[in-house]
Amino acid sequence: PVLYLLGILCSEGPWGRCMGSECGPGGSQSRAVWCAHSEGWTTLHTNCDQAERPENQQSCFHVCDWHKDLYDWQLGAWNQCVPVSMRSTGALQRPAVCTRGEEGIQTREVGCVQKADGVPTEDAAICEYFEPKPRLEQACLIPCPRDCVVSQFTPWTSCSKTCGMGLQNRVRFVLAPPLFGGSACPNLTEFQTCQPGPCVGPESLYSLRVGSWGPCSVPLPRTARQAPTFTHRRRKNKERVKERVRERVRAKGRVKDPETKELIKNKRNRNRQNRQGGKFWDLQVGYQTREVTCVHRSGNTDALSLCSRESLPVTYQACVLAKDCEVSDWTDWSPCSKDCYELNGPTGERTRTRRVQQFPVGEGEECPELEEKEPCTPQGEGVPPCIAYNWKTTEWTECRVDMLLSQQDRRRGNLTGLCGGGVQNHEVYCVQANSADPASSSLNSKEASRPVDGDLCLSPPPNTTQPCHIPCPVECDVSSWGAWGPCTFENCLDTAAKKGFKLRKRRIVNEPTGGTGSCPHLVEAIPCDEPSCYDWLLVKLDECIPDNERECGPGTQIPQVQCVNGDGEYVDRQLCRDAILPMPVICEVPCPKDCVLSPWTTWSLCSHTCSGKNTEGRQMRARSVLAYSAGEGGVQCPNSSALQEVRSCNDHPCTVYHWQTGPWGQCIEDTSVPSANSTGARAGVGGGDSSCSVGMQTRKVICVRVNVGQVPPKKCPESIRPETVRPCLLPCKRDCSVTPYSDWSACPAICGNTKRKQNRKRIIIQLPANGGQDCPEVLAQERDCEVPSVCLGYRWKTHKWRRCQLVPWSVRQDSPGAVETCGPGLQARAVSCRKQDGGQADMGACLKFASSMPSLTQPCQLPCQDDCQLTTWSKFSSCTQDCVGVKTRKRMLVGKSKKQDQCKNTQVYPLSEIQYCPCNKYNAQPMGNWSDCILPEGGRVEGQPGMKVQGDIKECGQGYRYQAMVCYDQDNRLVETSRCNSHGYIEEACIIPCPSDCKLSEWSNWSRCSKSCGSGVKVRSKWLREKPYNGGRPCPKLDHVNQVYEVVPCLSDCGQYVWVAEPWSVWKVSNVDLKENCGEGVQTRKVRCMQNTINGPSDPVEDYLCDPEEMPLGARDRQLPCPEDCVLSDWGAWSSCSLPCNKISTRDRTAYPVRQPGEGKLCPNTTETQPCSLNSNCYHYSYNITDWSTCQLSERAVCGSGMKTRMLDCVRSDGKSVDLKFCEELGLDRKWQMNASCVVECPINCQLSDWSPWSECTQTCGLAGKLWRRRTVLQVPQGDGRSCPPQREQWKPCPVRPCYQWRYSSWSGCKSEGARCGEGLRFRNVSCFVSDGSGQGEASLVDDELCGNLEPSVDGDKQITLEEPCTSPCPGDCYLTDWTVWSPCQLSCVSGDDLGFGSVQVRSRAVLAQEPENLLQCPEQEWEARPCTEGQCYEYKWMTGAWRSSSRLVWCQRSDGLNVTGMCVRASQPLADRSCDPACNKPRSFCTEAGVCGCDEGYTEVMTSDGLLDQCTVIPVLEIPTAGDNRADVKTIRAVSPTQPSNSLPGRAGRTWFLQPFGPDGKLKTWVYGVAAGAFVLLVFIVSMTFLACKKPKKPQRRQMYNNRLKPLTLAYDGDADM
Repeated sequence: PVLYLLGILCSEGPWGRCMGSECGPGGSQSRAVWCAHSEGWTTLHTNCDQAERPENQQSCFHVCDWHKDLYDWQLGAWNQCVPVSMRSTGALQRPAVCTRGEEGIQTREVGCVQKADGVPTEDAAICEYFEPKPRLEQACLIPCPRDCVVSQFTPWTSCSKTCGMGLQNRVRFVLAPPLFGGSACPNLTEFQTCQPGPCVGPESLYSLRVGSWGPCSVPLPRTARQAPTFTHRRRKNKERVKERVRERVRAKGRVKDPETKELIKNKRNRNRQNRQGGKFWDLQVGYQTREVTCVHRSGNTDALSLCSRESLPVTYQACVLAKDCEVSDWTDWSPCSKDCYELNGPTGERTRTRRVQQFPVGEGEECPELEEKEPCTPQGEGVPPCIAYNWKTTEWTECRVDMLLSQQDRRRGNLTGLCGGGVQNHEVYCVQANSADPASSSLNSKEASRPVDGDLCLSPPPNTTQPCHIPCPVECDVSSWGAWGPCTFENCLDTAAKKGFKLRKRRIVNEPTGGTGSCPHLVEAIPCDEPSCYDWLLVKLDECIPDNERECGPGTQIPQVQCVNGDGEYVDRQLCRDAILPMPVICEVPCPKDCVLSPWTTWSLCSHTCSGKNTEGRQMRARSVLAYSAGEGGVQCPNSSALQEVRSCNDHPCTVYHWQTGPWGQCIEDTSVPSANSTGARAGVGGGDSSCSVGMQTRKVICVRVNVGQVPPKKCPESIRPETVRPCLLPCKRDCSVTPYSDWSACPAICGNTKRKQNRKRIIIQLPANGGQDCPEVLAQERDCEVPSVCLGYRWKTHKWRRCQLVPWSVRQDSPGAVETCGPGLQARAVSCRKQDGGQADMGACLKFASSMPSLTQPCQLPCQDDCQLTTWSKFSSCTQDCVGVKTRKRMLVGKSKKQDQCKNTQVYPLSEIQYCPCNKYNAQPMGNWSDCILPEGGRVEGQPGMKVQGDIKECGQGYRYQAMVCYDQDNRLVETSRCNSHGYIEEACIIPCPSDCKLSEWSNWSRCSKSCGSGVKVRSKWLREKPYNGGRPCPKLDHVNQVYEVVPCLSDCGQYVWVAEPWSVWKVSNVDLKENCGEGVQTRKVRCMQNTINGPSDPVEDYLCDPEEMPLGARDRQLPCPEDCVLSDWGAWSSCSLPCNKISTRDRTAYPVRQPGEGKLCPNTTETQPCSLNSNCYHYSYNITDWSTCQLSERAVCGSGMKTRMLDCVRSDGKSVDLKFCEELGLDRKWQMNASCVVECPINCQLSDWSPWSECTQTCGLAGKLWRRRTVLQVPQGDGRSCPPQREQWKPCPVRPCYQWRYSSWSGCKSEGARCGEGLRFRNVSCFVSDGSGQGEASLVDDELCGNLEPSVDGDKQITLEEPCTSPCPGDCYLTDWTVWSPCQLSCVSGDDLGFGSVQVRSRAVLAQEPENLLQCPEQEWEARPCTEGQCYEYKWMTGAWRSSSRLVWCQRSDGLNVTGMCVRASQPLADRSCDPACNKPRSFCTEAGVCGCDEGYTEVMTSDGLLDQCTVIPVLEIPTAGDNRADVKTIRAVSPTQPSNSLPGRAGRTWFLQPFGPDGKLKTWVYGVAAGAFVLLVFIVSMTFLACKKPKKPQRRQMYNNRLKPLTLAYDGDADM
């Protein structure tokens, strides 16, 4: 039981969600608790110890959503990165060599706190409710330790002493600081003693040292000064008081009225306020002193008397009391620069300023920033929305097709009538958006928006070009003429006039563009006699009925008639009552013995359309003999002439008349319309309304006789006269509409007399039309900018120097040679800020915009009584010409000096200086590359007014390219190019080749349709004449013979060619029964293929054009009936088979008896029947649709909308195309569309903008400056248009200007005035230098006048420092050097990869010592590092030199080639020393790099059995004669240490080689094995050859010889003629 209980555990589940009725710490949460066995299964609660049962309920914090504003996670800082190896339980082996760094982990503390006070909460679940707990750990990298890196030592300094024992120093500087626990920096200084020689006489042990100047002090009050000074001052004061009293007495004597007094008072106040040197320049001149001591070499201070000097240094000087800068409080923030609301727009800016109340004086603290800025957005309800701007466009120009024509298009010569696809453009301009009045954006608005700067419109501008379409005119298409009608009255209602006309008509097949006015005449008339409006039409003749009711013989045929009008339409029979009714026709029914004739054929078509002197219309008909008569008793057959009949037709004369119409005139106002209507219309036009009035058009109508010309109108039928007047709509007048003028462009903010222009423009947004008001001629205006009377700018104004103030006499009086009233002092002046016009300005403006502030103090000298005073030197006069004359400068004596004799000594005090004018020689030379080829300005080809032709910017032709010229003087210094009489350029003509489009031939003619019946194709082609080049339009896709084809379907009318058969000939009876004239016979006829026209078959054509299947028989043979035989007519046509075809159905044809048989004879069958057989005599028919044609354009179009067509074909079941009527008769479904619109893409060339203006020069001076100009793509190419030229930007060189700049000279040595060491000053000058701006060559020193226009600054620093304090070490001092310059920026890298720890640079100071005894007093060396940007990665590796005996140099080198100490891995350092064990003490032996003994050149090693060198023996020399030398020179290969110099004779160097079989390690060399192997192979070869040579040959067999003898001789001929 005990064991069992031990396995029982209490288990609990996770806490549930915190529940509660209120938010905060009043909630509760619960969890499940159960009793479980250690193996995992649940058991009874009683098995667990109840005393250890966990709680199943606890109080908690009930979180609500609003707690998010009260609680948040607080993140602590990341702790130090700890290596993973230290945290892991198992000891990880750290790598011996660190390459990249060690992986680590860093932790931080994260807690849930109240936002208000940062107090931690008890339950972190509050914050977890809203956001997951941030991570507590993160991976980090502990970089490898980086050792300090120092440079190589400098050379040793000279000895610190000239005699006796001294020190020499050499120093190095820090290149990279130690990082990440790397090795510290080593000593930067090394010392060594030196002793130039013994000292002669006593050594100088003491030096005079001056200390640093003390603080600037105010002079003592008068009471504290000594009595003599006080008495002296009092005397002077008494004199001043007396002078004031006298002045007052004089003033009282003057009369002053109250007004004058007030003016004087105001002036005094004003002067007091404006007096320069007020609170800004509260300069107080004081004095400062310094200590002078005598110092021993050991560094101890001794009595001054030990330093023997004639005069001690000055220990006092005047100074200005330091004052810190004082500024006022900040002003209030200015209003926001943005005063409107704009969603997602840029923010504004607001500023606040403070003023300087006290400028810094002396060493006082500098002024802080005087202006602060911060972004802002306007606040408040009344803030208006910002003005928005959007793009607006003018009207599109008219559509232009000519811009799409290629270079070779023949239509370029005549641009009228072009149609189809084109391009049009419009101007885009930016306007202020006006959302309140949408109507104002309409083009018709009189007050159009004012153009503003395009930069205000932020959205991309709309396209300026778009494709457009000009509908191509549809030509009027008319049918062919119909037949002439009967002679009718002109007006059937008025038949009094006996004049009549025959008319023929044609119809319009398709409706043309612009109405039917452009169609030719549709009716022609011929005058005729005996007109009638109605006539009888013979429909058919009845059967012949014999007279007297007999069965055969003569009879009559009754005509069947119908009344028709002039148009052939059936009308009421009553209307033909006046017309002549056709009479019955006489006929004959043959009797059994009579001749039988066939019926007459129909009359042929009339041979001519009219009759004249030489032409007459004829018609013909024929019949044939079917059976001959019996010799007796029967009616005989007529002769052959009676078998044909001819009659005249179209006997009217060939005088044809028609009405001819002219074009419709312009639409003019119709005066017949009531006036109220027209005025209303006019008012509407003026008011901008779109309604327009009705007008009328007229045209000329004349009567024309064909082929003659105009005739009187009565010749033409009046009833069909076309109208001469018609109503029309007057086009609306449209006035020109322009925008208001834009604002004047801003004047450039440039001072000076340069004339600048400003301009403004307005834009035409609607062109006038239909007589509307014209556009104004002036669209742009220009005017001169107002030159500002004052140039905006600020400058410092310096005021008079004040009185020179000396150091107080109480301080100076103890100095030897000091005079109370004269000596060195300090004087101050005030500085004020002025505008360029001289007006006063705030000091802050000059601090911000002007150059550096002038100095406020300067040293001065109050001259003593005997001093000579002179002015400063004037500038040298200018040279009028090089190499000629002199230039001078002068100065003058001032004050009492003019009278003193010693001052007049011009040897000591020269008053003028003369210099010869320099001889300057200049030479010009070209510099840099040639520029791009630049076309002259104004190269645009002008198109029509207001329209830019597509791609019309002149892209080719002759231009110019430029190369910069530079001018140098005789000292190779850059000077202005004008000195070389050059304008700065060489100019050279150049050619930009013009683009040439692909050139194709014209289209060939269309081929004939591939089928004469039904649908086929027709083809035409173009071929390549010239390929495109220089960016011309590309060619369409060509085939392998450089042709392009166009294929369209065509439909040939199956009835356009017909077989025409002449009448049958007379029977030729082959089996002649002369008596009977009957039996077998043959008939023939001519069959020809003829072209079918509307008037019937006209011209014979080739037989192959007609369908051979349809060809009628040209001959027939059959039984000619004998007398009394039954005679049948010719067979009729076969009846059609019923569809679908099958073998059950039949077709038949019939004939009828023409002559009844005699007695006892019967007629043969009059019907023939045939079974219907598919594709033999019965056919199925179906429609066939062709493919679409290519897109067909009008002849006047280049591209755009066209039409594609396809053809419908009727196809027989055997595959043959037949006439469409076969399918139409069957009523088959025609569901296809035959035509469809299509589009041919327009070849739009690339269109570029104009070139921008030339940019400013990329550099203000130097050789490399360039001017750039650019252009953009306005229209990308489409279709086969020209591609864009690759050159979108061009450059040309700027004129070369010398780069002048101020530069410092190097610092002078430290000068301690009057003493040997201590605190002093060092000085430098600033000079003008010229360079070419490339930064490569050295700058050259030039006259300071050339930098006169430059602001005084060096390397951008306006504060020019020409002197600075320094310390000159005393003999024996140990001191620090000056700081080195900052090292280059260096990154922490591994194999060139940045580890991400930033860059660092360093500088250092080394220690310099002069006395060996004072080394213990030396200060510590110093270095300091700082972070920097854009560092460089460096690698470090060991380098080795050549072995010298048993040693060599080994050093560490940085990847930039600098030799350094540090950062090379110690473990991989190569050996610098080598030694052999045992030592190489054998003659001619030495220790090799491998650590074993070797022999000198020319000797070989002999080794002992244990591998040690025993001796060196001479190698026998193998002499090999060479071709170039008759003597046997010896070539040598040096066996060991090839870097060592050869000891061979000078004349034989490198000509001898020794075979040395053993290497330096005593083993055989590889070549020995090779030679041995070669010798063995050679030996085997010799033995083999010997054996084969000595072996006896076998006897040949006879049979083989016989066979060989029989083989034919074969010669291989290789084509050589010698064979």
